[in-house]
Amino acid sequence: MKAFKIPESVLVVIHTPQLDVLLIERADNPGFWQSVTGSKDTADEPLLQTAVREVLEETGIDATPGQFLDWGLSNVYEIYPVWRHRYAPGITRNTEHVFSLCLPQVCDVKLNPREHTASQWLPYHAAADICFSPSNAEAVLLLPRFVT
Repeated sequence: MKAFKIPESVLVVIHTPQLDVLLIERADNPGFWQSVTGSKDTADEPLLQTAVREVLEETGIDATPGQFLDWGLSNVYEIYPVWRHRYAPGITRNTEHVFSLCLPQVCDVKLNPREHTASQWLPYHAAADICFSPSNAEAVLLLPRFVT
């Protein structure tokens, strides 16, 4: 039996105190830049655990749960038709929970080439301009409100 993706995910905006933001380019859609995203592995997986796991899987950054900030912000959006086959029949919407991870400085990342092919650090306004997802762009633009 095929295991379907759970329509609940995290978006993690990785940034520096200077508001430089890490973006990664999707392997399955060249030119589609995004922050770290990913679905829960199980329905009962805590969202913070999902965020920690996805950051490690997608960037190689081994952050601790205490380094993440839960923004208390969720976006519900229509799943792009090209990706709906990954979900159970009839599932068309996903709930995305926003987190951030502040690193002391820009760093190299280790991408999983099946998922992402390139990375770049950009000032947050420039990063928002090239995010393919509107909810990702909005989160990047909100970043200054969550940096202390």
